[in-house]
Amino acid sequence: MARILYLSYDGMLEPLGQSQVLAYLQQLASQHQIDLISFEKAHDWAKTDERQQLAGRIAAAGIRWHPLRYHKRPSALATAWDIFAGTALGLWLVVRHRVQIIHARSYVASVMALNIKRLTGRRFLFDMRGFWADERVDGGIWPAGSRLYRVAKGFEQRFLLAADAIVSLTHAAVREMQTFPYLQGMARRFQVIPTCTNLALFRPLPRAEARPFTVGYVGSVGVWYLFDETLACFKALQQRWPEARLLVINREDHAFIAERVAAAGIDPQRIEIKAARHDTVAQEISRMDVGLFFIKPAYSKTASAPTKLGEFLGCGVPCLANAGVGDQAEVLRRGGVGIVVEQFTPEAFAQAAAELAAKLAEPDLAQRCVAVAQAEFSLEGGVAAYDALYRELTA
Repeated sequence: MARILYLSYDGMLEPLGQSQVLAYLQQLASQHQIDLISFEKAHDWAKTDERQQLAGRIAAAGIRWHPLRYHKRPSALATAWDIFAGTALGLWLVVRHRVQIIHARSYVASVMALNIKRLTGRRFLFDMRGFWADERVDGGIWPAGSRLYRVAKGFEQRFLLAADAIVSLTHAAVREMQTFPYLQGMARRFQVIPTCTNLALFRPLPRAEARPFTVGYVGSVGVWYLFDETLACFKALQQRWPEARLLVINREDHAFIAERVAAAGIDPQRIEIKAARHDTVAQEISRMDVGLFFIKPAYSKTASAPTKLGEFLGCGVPCLANAGVGDQAEVLRRGGVGIVVEQFTPEAFAQAAAELAAKLAEPDLAQRCVAVAQAEFSLEGGVAAYDALYRELTA
């Protein structure tokens, strides 16, 4: 049994914290002693009933939860204060509970972990979750070459050099990091663990027999998602399937979606836009014949593993997606569970529609999708990988 301090700058009261932190830790806690520090946002903390229910779940799993308050403004000073508070609490827990491994999720938490490692010599697991600094530039938040970017990349270098093991979401990111000049000639312990999916929830469900051909889109339409290109591809699919409908599952961007549909010249009667709770999304995916999504193929996306890919495949639904994003093109091609678009042109979309028609005619396609999801994205597989890594670092 390893003694772990897990640091997350995301709150456990947020959906991300529950799906991408707690989902793993609740299972790992049966084998390891875990202290969890998270930073909770004020509006989430104010929901007393939800907070108490979550605290009960965490305690029942055997995890010691140490929530701290997340501070947002003024930005730099607030983050610096959070880093100080997390470092101080983490240092106390490391000494008190004789922690062996400091597991830090992403960059801000890793600053705390690096401070604690330097003071105590404990093992440091850098769970990087992507090229964060480059995401800030590619997303238009920071100017390229800005001081903030240079500082963040400097910290990234320190994390990679100091970490006893590094978890990456993609094999593509590992290949990229192995070209970094400062890592040349150094043996680094990399472990690829993609964004995993709860396949007990995202599983094939009964499908209605009489229904129109349905293209599905699930999730955000924001900065990283090329929604106009998605709609253009849908129009190409309508050329092959004139009765095709687009089902969009999205929480809060319905007005923007309707606006872009109108701008694309698509009949609004062919589009259904609705919100769905996380635990009902699989039911909506069961209405779909193919999942369609395009993500901006920026440099930082080399290290991204879209959650929706595992969710579609787990439900037995093939995907039509683009290259240049993590390992998704490799997964779709190797498993034969989807179509990959290299360019966002009418010709490429028409070709994709033809390839999709042939793909959908394959009799074992749904079963193959589920098998690929189990092999690549299962939560159990992710938990087993973390468990093995913990044991290796404390051997």
